[in-house]
Amino acid sequence: MSSRVLSFSLRLAGTFAAQEDCFLYLQQGELLLGLFGEGGPQCWAAWSVPTVRSGWIQGLRSLAQHPCALHFLADSGAVDTIFSLQGDPSLFVASAASQLLVHTLALSMQAGATGCSGLWDGVWPACAQKIMGHLEESLQSTAAPQVTQALNVLTSTFGRCHSPWTETLWGQLCPLVARLLERTPIPAAHSLVDLLLSVARSPALSSSHGRLWEAVAQALRCLSPMQAGSLALGMLKLPHCPQALRVQAFGVLLQPLACVVKATAQAPGPPGCSMWPPGWLDGAEGSSLTVDTLLSSKSACVGILCQTLAQLEELQPLPQRPAPWPQEPLLGAAVTILRLCHGSATSSSSGGGRLCATLAGCVRVQRAALDFLGTLSQETRSQELEKEVFAVLSEYLGSPDSSPTVLKKAFQTTLRWLLSSPRTPGCPDLGPQPLLFLRELFPVLQKRLCSPSWEVRDSVLEFLTQLSRHWGGQADFRRALLASEVPTLTQQLLQDPESYVRASAVAAAGQLSSRGLQAAPDSPEHPQAQQGLLGELLCILSTDSEGFPRRAVVQVFTEWLRDGHADVARDTEWFIATVLQVVSQDLDWEVRVQGLELAQVFLVQRLGQPRCPYMVALPEAASATPIPEVLQSLCRLRLFDFAFRALLDCDRPVAQKACELLLFLKDKTAMCGGLQEAGDIPGSASGQVTLQRWRAGEQGQLPGDLQPEAMLALLRSTDLEGLQARLAQSSDHMEKSPQSLLQDMLATVGVLGENEADCY
Repeated sequence: MSSRVLSFSLRLAGTFAAQEDCFLYLQQGELLLGLFGEGGPQCWAAWSVPTVRSGWIQGLRSLAQHPCALHFLADSGAVDTIFSLQGDPSLFVASAASQLLVHTLALSMQAGATGCSGLWDGVWPACAQKIMGHLEESLQSTAAPQVTQALNVLTSTFGRCHSPWTETLWGQLCPLVARLLERTPIPAAHSLVDLLLSVARSPALSSSHGRLWEAVAQALRCLSPMQAGSLALGMLKLPHCPQALRVQAFGVLLQPLACVVKATAQAPGPPGCSMWPPGWLDGAEGSSLTVDTLLSSKSACVGILCQTLAQLEELQPLPQRPAPWPQEPLLGAAVTILRLCHGSATSSSSGGGRLCATLAGCVRVQRAALDFLGTLSQETRSQELEKEVFAVLSEYLGSPDSSPTVLKKAFQTTLRWLLSSPRTPGCPDLGPQPLLFLRELFPVLQKRLCSPSWEVRDSVLEFLTQLSRHWGGQADFRRALLASEVPTLTQQLLQDPESYVRASAVAAAGQLSSRGLQAAPDSPEHPQAQQGLLGELLCILSTDSEGFPRRAVVQVFTEWLRDGHADVARDTEWFIATVLQVVSQDLDWEVRVQGLELAQVFLVQRLGQPRCPYMVALPEAASATPIPEVLQSLCRLRLFDFAFRALLDCDRPVAQKACELLLFLKDKTAMCGGLQEAGDIPGSASGQVTLQRWRAGEQGQLPGDLQPEAMLALLRSTDLEGLQARLAQSSDHMEKSPQSLLQDMLATVGVLGENEADCY
């Protein structure tokens, strides 16, 4: 028998055995023992195939749901087989075995607590005793894999099971876990951290936390800096963590940065950067991290700094973060690390010199430090520190040594600091320091737009788009931008050979045009002056071979329509008709979805916002344009044709968006009066035939002179609500249904070789 079919048969047998009658029937014939007992499939040659072992585990998991299954598992030797499968060479099988062990332990304890004799009164059920004995033996083993397996089982148990018996479980195993911390080296340290965090988060262990906190404090002292950092962050996230342990955990997180500051004490930097709050670093006493261990190897130094910066970044926005938050020391440390990586920090100490050599040009640390620096922008800071931050950002943005990925991070961090810079109350303008920074930045952007690296050009254009969106209306910003060549270079990059850059150039040029910041042509006879940006973008939409620029064009057009851009307002109907005609022929489904979004914005502007079903119905204000006129214009623009064609699109997102648009239109025209019914209109027979063809799913082209009445009849007779519900369903509801499973089973009969995969 094929291994796939055998695996399926084991799963199916377990599913049947979970039922009362089937369990007794299979047990009487000893089939159950032959399939899941100790002398069962383990003796088969097919047992060497991982899919068979996986099927056995899944079948046993289903079988365990039966009330009598626990006795069978304990007596048949199946639990011993699960123990052995924890070390299976297949990671999938080993993981499934561990999860089955957790499941079996939980079922055993629940059955013991709810059986005929009532509570189990501290006496472990037979199956649970067997598992507990295995866990205790594994925790005392000198083999690290066995310790890891036991810790993983316990981690999953405390994470999933919150019954009172878990408190007894922890009380019994806590001494064995604590003894692991006394070994050198500590075995399975990562799994040990996961277990301590899982126990700390368990709501069932409130009265046992004293012993837990002792174990955590010991672990923070004994584990390596990399391992202790994850445990420290997890403890600081807990709202009920004792204050003394919080101080110790935060000290562990701050220790690597404190080492950097100590090693570069002579390096230029903002004053006070080494002044950590009193007491915070006391918790790190006894830590194994010193300047020498930090510099023991480049990989160790880079790893611990990246992890620390990421963990502090994750901790900063949390309400339960330590208070007071050491904002200024952290800012100083981040700036110092960035300067060390950039090579602009100098130090007379030997530790500082070694640190400069270790971190110089390290992209990983640069990216982590820039991310952390961006997070710190949300806090208050002194003007002097803000000046230092903009200085180091300026170094990175202007340096030819900055890699494209680091440069992208620097732009993102710069934007966050500009957005959070202090402003005069009631005035949205930038402060003097950020404004001076931007004036000096535009020549840098101008240079970067000519970079041979497409990633750099792309990052600059994305940054420029955000700058224009936020400060395009500020007079000082406008003067600085228009005095540079940035708008002209942006326009030229619409023809960039790289599609990502063209897409970003489209977005940037569209935003600049919306703010009136587009480049002025050299002469009126210039082709660009005659064509205009609108024509150039339409050309990209019609002819660009890549999807990214075309998507960006439709997004820009949607923003222009929403904001009332002058080029759109000049002849909105021509604009909509032209764009929809091009979009309807586009092969990229995302372009078609964006086209439907554009059409919906147009409809909202003509008919008003959609009604909210959760609000009390109020008298609706009349739309700016009478509905019959709107319907006439929709027919002229062929918007109905576009929407109904999209409704039958083979790409589900397109059909969903079209359904949403048509439902909005149906709702707005529900009370429309003054229009004849389609059947009463002379010469409307062709329209009625077209409606029937559309209902039948034929994608024939709707006649261009179709009247609004016929379109309304089609709109009202189509079950858009039902179609929307069907489109919301994924294909899984059919592929994973019992009917599909039965079809796969029947298909294996007689033609087994061709259907093994379906059966499996």
